[in-house]
Amino acid sequence: MERLWAPWRMQYIGGMQKPGCLFERVVEHPDDEDADLVVWRPPGAIVMLNKFPYNPGHAMVAPLAHRASLVDLDDSQTADVMRAVKRTMAVLKQVMNPDGFNVGVNIGREAGAGIPDHVHFHVVPRWNGDTNFMAVIDDVKVVNEALGQTAAKLKQAFAAT
Repeated sequence: MERLWAPWRMQYIGGMQKPGCLFERVVEHPDDEDADLVVWRPPGAIVMLNKFPYNPGHAMVAPLAHRASLVDLDDSQTADVMRAVKRTMAVLKQVMNPDGFNVGVNIGREAGAGIPDHVHFHVVPRWNGDTNFMAVIDDVKVVNEALGQTAAKLKQAFAAT
């Protein structure tokens, strides 16, 4: 039997979570180690790569306002986060050339929210054939680019546009 090793997954599975909200932490402390994944800081929002991505370029877009649900955002906050989602999709399209996107929000832990107290969008680039037998047979997802490389490309693209 051939084995695939993904030791980084243990940090997600059994690792200690830092206290507090990820988004609040990287907004208030830009020197936090997770702030390296922040690719853009537009007015009223923050865009960062998911540390445990479903696909390369998997970004999270959150309002600066610490709110649990979209219905808790005022119109200005909603407009800021939606502008950031649109631009994130455009930059990902330019840099990574995906065939499509999954864009969504999980509201509440029961709905799958890993950070239930701070609403955020997931923007996941998708390519034709990006799912293969590995996920079905071995519960393994292959992400073919290191987070740091993806972050550097996206930071450059956000800065240029």
